[in-house]
Amino acid sequence: MSFDPVFTFGTIAAAALIGLGVSHAIDDTSSQLGGPDAVNELVTLTPGSFDHAQPGEFLKDNHPAPAPVVGETIDAPLEIMKFQVTASDYDRCVSDGACKPADSRLAGNVPATGVSFIDAQAYANWLSARTGETWRLPTDVEWAYAAGERFRADIEGGEGDPADPAKRWLTQYRNETALGRKPDPEPRARGSFGFNAKGVADIAGNVWEWTSTCYAHATVSSGRVARSISNCGVHVVEGFHRTYMSNFVRDGKSGGCAVGTPPDNLGFRLVRDRGGFAQALRRLGLT
Repeated sequence: MSFDPVFTFGTIAAAALIGLGVSHAIDDTSSQLGGPDAVNELVTLTPGSFDHAQPGEFLKDNHPAPAPVVGETIDAPLEIMKFQVTASDYDRCVSDGACKPADSRLAGNVPATGVSFIDAQAYANWLSARTGETWRLPTDVEWAYAAGERFRADIEGGEGDPADPAKRWLTQYRNETALGRKPDPEPRARGSFGFNAKGVADIAGNVWEWTSTCYAHATVSSGRVARSISNCGVHVVEGFHRTYMSNFVRDGKSGGCAVGTPPDNLGFRLVRDRGGFAQALRRLGLT
């Protein structure tokens, strides 16, 4: 019996990945397997660097402090959905039994809303299996990079004053009020909020988007994070401004660790991770 090391390696790798329940890109034809329309409507962003206010809660000398601003780099092309996942696309996942029905009763060409972080993850897993590619939620950094000029971080209240804790809360309230945001609960057809300079649609509209970044409680020293504890039961949500929601929450107005005025709606868009296959092989020790 002849021995083909290349074939054997490929067989072992494929078997190992299937055993982990992970689907990965094989070639560019995999997106033609009947996946949702959003698969073919991507914006590819070139690598770049930018200054980014970090997400989370920050303390200095045991008192609230502004988020440190850190230089971040996107070092590979970033492929992100041009539009948020629509209700009709999400319903395909529901029909396949891989997603729970959304709380929103809307259908068609409007963003899927009334979905939790858990729901968004389930959809990403389903889409990955459906297309043979790796789809995932963007990180906070990736979302901010794609949002470009429309990105707005946490509503800040400045340094905490131990003698007057309410001072910072009032500053946050005034800063949010100055933004002029009004309640806008009804999701609209995709494209209703226009495109940013990078060609990504509906950024900072009335649908906040789940990210894969966990909420962090950090200590700041000399303007830098000295220590950080992550809570992955809560994730960063991006929209008109950044906030934080518990993973199971589907309606931002119901609470769930939101900061400031709750989000009008919770939805999501995904990134296509071209490096997913190679990364999985490295995790398995096969490269």
